Amino acid sequence: MESKTPLSPHIQIYRWHISSLVSICHRITGIINIIIITLICLWSSLLLFGESNYENINSFLNSFMGKFFILGITWSFSFQVLSEIRHLIMDFGYGFEIKTTKITGLIVIFGSLILTVFFYLIGKFFF
Repeated sequence: MESKTPLSPHIQIYRWHISSLVSICHRITGIINIIIITLICLWSSLLLFGESNYENINSFLNSFMGKFFILGITWSFSFQVLSEIRHLIMDFGYGFEIKTTKITGLIVIFGSLILTVFFYLIGKFFF
């Protein structure tokens, strides 16, 4: 017996908020960061099998696509760290007001972009 009423009527009337965007991105970047940490460990362990294996990945990371990949990783880690700080503050019971959640969400989004540019400039200047 099928019901003619919609299963989730809230989907048609739901408005996106900064907090929902930050929450979804936080979960996605968490998964990405686990994968990246695993790849970094595998890359490092390739040194055990000889320098040529390590050099293949190193040459990729020095290419244009590799540098774009590294920037993406830097943004992902920056976003995750700032979002975790935001969640930690909320775990202590602060920052649940609508205005505060919007401000802290924007701080996470723009702060992660600023940190990515900052780390890029540090890498460009020192290396």
